[in-house]
Formats: sequence, C-alpha cells, structure tokens
Amino acid sequence: MRGPAWPIGALLVGYPIWWALGFGGLSVIVLAVPMAVLLWRRRPVRVPRGFGLWLLLLAGYLVSALMLAESPPGTYGELGPGRVLGYLMRLALYAAILIMVLYLGNLTERELPQLRLVRMLGVLFVTTVAGGLLGVFFPAFAFTAPIELLLPDWIGGNSFVQNLIHPTAAQTQKVLGFSSPRPEAPYEWANAWGSNASVLLVWFVVGWWVHGRTRHKVFVAVVIALAAIPIVYSLNRGLWIGLGLSVLYLIVRVGGRTRVALCGAVVAAALAFALSPLAALVAQRLDKPHSNDIRAFTVSATLAAAGHSPVIGYGNTRNALGNHRSITTGKTEWCTSCGHPPLGSDGQLWLLIITQGFTGAALYVAFFLGAIRRHWRDRSPVGLAGVLVMGLVLLYMFVYDGLVTPLSLYLISFALLWRNQ
Repeated sequence: MRGPAWPIGALLVGYPIWWALGFGGLSVIVLAVPMAVLLWRRRPVRVPRGFGLWLLLLAGYLVSALMLAESPPGTYGELGPGRVLGYLMRLALYAAILIMVLYLGNLTERELPQLRLVRMLGVLFVTTVAGGLLGVFFPAFAFTAPIELLLPDWIGGNSFVQNLIHPTAAQTQKVLGFSSPRPEAPYEWANAWGSNASVLLVWFVVGWWVHGRTRHKVFVAVVIALAAIPIVYSLNRGLWIGLGLSVLYLIVRVGGRTRVALCGAVVAAALAFALSPLAALVAQRLDKPHSNDIRAFTVSATLAAAGHSPVIGYGNTRNALGNHRSITTGKTEWCTSCGHPPLGSDGQLWLLIITQGFTGAALYVAFFLGAIRRHWRDRSPVGLAGVLVMGLVLLYMFVYDGLVTPLSLYLISFALLWRNQ
C-alpha cells in the first residue's frame, strides 16, 4: 500500500511476515513509531469521544508501577527482571495501540477508504483460518524466529516473551482427558486465536460478502466452511458462545429479507454441522469442562489479592500459592510447567483488576460501553459490525486476555466506528 496508510497495511496484510520474524503481536509496537512520526506532522490531532477514559487507563498503569515490588497475601515471588519486563512490554503495547487508533482516525477517507480497511481485516481472517488449519493438521509445527536468535537469554527465556516471539502452530493441552492440539498460529495463544477469529470473521463478512460481488461471496462461503474445522478443534467454548451470540445479535438487529436469509443460512449451517464428524467433538468438549475449577480458583485468588490494592493494583501479575487442588502444588526445577497460571491470566477483566485495581477495570468497561451507547443507532454494515465487536469485547473480558493481538483488533474496530461518523 502506498501513501500514509502503509503502516496499517503492513500490520494487517503483512502480519504473517511479522509472525515468521518473531514479532507477531509486537509488530504494532514497531509500526507505532512511523505512525507517531506521521501523526506528529499532521497536527492538530483529532481524538474520538470517550478517548479520555483510555488515557486515564494508561495513566493508571503508569501509577501502578509503584506496587511492582509488593506481593499481596496468598502470592509469592520477588521483584525481578521478568516482572519488570512484563510491565514494560504491556506499557509499550498500550501506548502503541493508542497511537494506532489516533493514526487511523486522522487518516482521511481518500488516504484510507473505510472499505479497504475492512477488507484488510478480512485478509487477516483468511490468514487466521490458514494458521488454524496448520494447527489442526500439523500441530507440532514450530521454528526458531530470527528475533529469538538476537535476544539475550534473560529476555528470550522469559515465558511471557517466549510465547510472543516463538512461532508455533498449536498449543497441546489435556482438554478431553488426553493431549489435544489447539490451533494458535499465527498468534500467541490458542485463546488469542479464538478471540481474533471471531472478531475478524465479522469484518470478513462485511468486507467481502456485504460489499462483495458474486465471486467474492462464493469465496466467503468456502473460507467460512474451512474455518469451521479449526473453530471446532480449538475446543474453545468462549469462541463458540461468541459466535452464537453474534448470530443472535444480527438476527435481532437486521430486518426484512436479510433476516429471513440469515435465519435460513443459520438453519442450513446447523444441519450440515450436526451431520458432520465435528458435532461429536463439540459434545465431548461440553462434557469435559476441565478448566472450570482452575478458572474459579484463579478468579477468586485474583479478587482476594486485588482487595489489598483496589485502586492502583500491582502493576503486573502475581503467582498464587498452590492451585485449585493443593496449596503445596507449585513450579519446581524438575517441573517448570507445574503450578497454576499467574493471577489475571484467565481474562482481561481479571488482568486489569490485578494490575490496575478495580479502577482500571471500571475504566476499561466504561470505554467500550460508551462506544456501544454512542454508535448504537448507526445501522450501516460497519456500524452494526462495530457495535457487535464492542459487545464481544465485554463478553470476552471474562475469559480471554486482551493482550497482545486481541486488544489491537478491538481498538481497530473502535477506530472503524469512529471513522464511520
């Protein structure tokens, strides 16, 4: 893409290259630098309504650094390079996403047509489906990215950083009682793949079906049929619920023949799915809610820890003593994967509560609720889709972390709503 919109094209269309290099979700930080320079040159900068809430959220994260050295009761660990590195990385991502939204909102329709931006998100959905199929059929696929070779061990060896820079096709977890590969390429976690797939699917339909010709619609139907395979094999209940609620939302909000056609398509798709081998896998997953106890423990421990610093939080996550089975279970030298996920790792809401207190969580919720309220009456395809994504954000905050890539897509969707005014 030529012109001032090239950083956005490089981010969305060029994402597979970033992933292969080891940057992946961190690519937004790299591209925020030229965005900031170009944005500075076109002052004054316009800002959207409600963006003050996001600035307060960022300011609160700066203040939360004061608590990085503290460990609330029920947690363990001391201030070290890993904790500081995680904090700085999240801070850089928050700042980069802020710059990206302002940059998108200040590009004119001529510089970046709205439909072109939507279709670039659709291209990223095709990339997501391809990565999902890779994770299903070649789950062991992985390689060492160039960035890994350049980073010192004390940075590249950090588990949080390793997830971001090491390209893998799937996460292997014992979800059904045996090892099950869950697609994650080209993103950092299997849950990130699920969140991104549902958000990008919305924009893929808008850009290539609603505004597409017959050949585009055939392409959309084929891609969505292929996407059903990794969507089911992801064993991702949050993704399934999000897709179900998305269909219900569209049935309620669209009218006339569009509603009739949508209902017919849903019935046909449901029938085809019920007759396919994928239905049995979904039934198995629903019968084995193995993560419920883990999530319940983590959420309760997160709320208990945050109660000791409810206003500014602790700046970063903390490790709980034990897990949902035993207080004595934890990470050891011979079992580094034992123990329990860090507090706040089961959803963006809980991450904000432990890192920025209940204040940060309230600002996050208020930001996206405000976007829904302001744009609810926009019944254009972009308006309906954008409000739907804002609703998915509020649903997913209970089960998915927003960082790294999901939050970028959430805020690009917000920018689409802002530009649509």
